[in-house]
Parts: sequence; C-alpha cells; structure tokens
Amino acid sequence: MKYEELVATVANAMKRAKVSKLVGHVAFQFNVEGEAEGAFYLEIEDGRINVEPYEYYDRDIIIVTTADVIIQMVEGRLQPRAAYANGQMQVYGDVRQLAVLPLGSECRCSCQGTNV
Repeated sequence: MKYEELVATVANAMKRAKVSKLVGHVAFQFNVEGEAEGAFYLEIEDGRINVEPYEYYDRDIIIVTTADVIIQMVEGRLQPRAAYANGQMQVYGDVRQLAVLPLGSECRCSCQGTNV
C-alpha cells in the first residue's frame, strides 16, 4: 500500500463516521512507519472529521504505528486502546483521547456499529 492510498482509505472511512459536537477539538497526527511511511492527521472539530496528508503542528496526540495497524482499526478489527496496550502503536500525548478516535467499534462517537 502506498502512503496516498492509506490516507485516502482513512479519509473515505471518516466520511461515514459521525462524532458528537461535545467532543470539541482534538487532533491526532499519525506517523506511519514502514510501508506507506509518512505523516497525516485526523482532526475532530465541531462534530466534523477532517483527514489531511500533512503534519499537524498544533496536535494533541502523536500516534506512531504501521499502515497495517491503521487499516485494522479502520476496518474495526482492532481497537485503538488495544493497539496501544499491545505495543502495536506508541502514543505521545493524552492516551485518554484514544476513546474519541473514530476508528474501531469501541469509540465514543456515533460511528459505533458501522463498518468504517
């Protein structure tokens, strides 16, 4: 998988996800290692999700992982907190924010139960 394909996959999945406006603003920067190496961000603001192929300098969290782990989370086969606990990704910032990351089926957003 190429970097551009990974970002497009995450962006397309986030078009179907919905996040409560109560989440406020949180920005996740993903630093992808190995295949599809690069950085992109996922920003939640006012109930909207934005995914862009850039670094986000005012981010709340940096997540370092592989494209495979990100795809597993997008497909709902792996929960962000489980990936962190298993050592499949490193998190720099407030780990509690993983609960609002709209990936997987355990997120605290209204995408629960959907195949994102």
